[in-house]
Amino acid sequence: MKQLDVLISEEKIKNRIKELGQQITRDYSGKEICLICVLKGGVMFMVDLSKEIDLPLEMDFMAVSSYGNEMTSSGVVKIVKDLDEPIEGKHVLIVEDIIDSGRTLSYLVKTLNNRKPASLRICTLLDKPEQRVSDVKVDYVGFTIPDEFVLGYGLDYMQKYRNLPYIAVMRDTEE
Repeated sequence: MKQLDVLISEEKIKNRIKELGQQITRDYSGKEICLICVLKGGVMFMVDLSKEIDLPLEMDFMAVSSYGNEMTSSGVVKIVKDLDEPIEGKHVLIVEDIIDSGRTLSYLVKTLNNRKPASLRICTLLDKPEQRVSDVKVDYVGFTIPDEFVLGYGLDYMQKYRNLPYIAVMRDTEE
């Protein structure tokens, strides 16, 4: 049997996203930015974050896969859905749900930098630095979390639990 323990409440998520939006607005003052959401997990975060950024912005989406239906990354990254628009000369902000090993993001940064954006930064809701195997510079972090499998607020386990308004840890319980 599985048990969900709340790690980060809905209220804490909302407050932190507001702070991140204000910081991004200050940092990109006078510029237009292009938010690139890494699907599927990052979509809730990007939508809420975009509402807190007081600048003109575009949104685009990419889907990359390194997990399948597992709880750990396979280490093999593939682009499942690419961007719809070119990013050359644009100020790009990659919006991620979670960064753990960094392999996927490292691959994505290299791929997107080859497309010659004016700038490229990373914003993640959750950072799990204990798991990092690839060196990735993260510019905006919502929360640094321990090395546990989390779900909710866009993150899933076998495509379920994405709709939870909070971040939870899944634990096995004795029956």
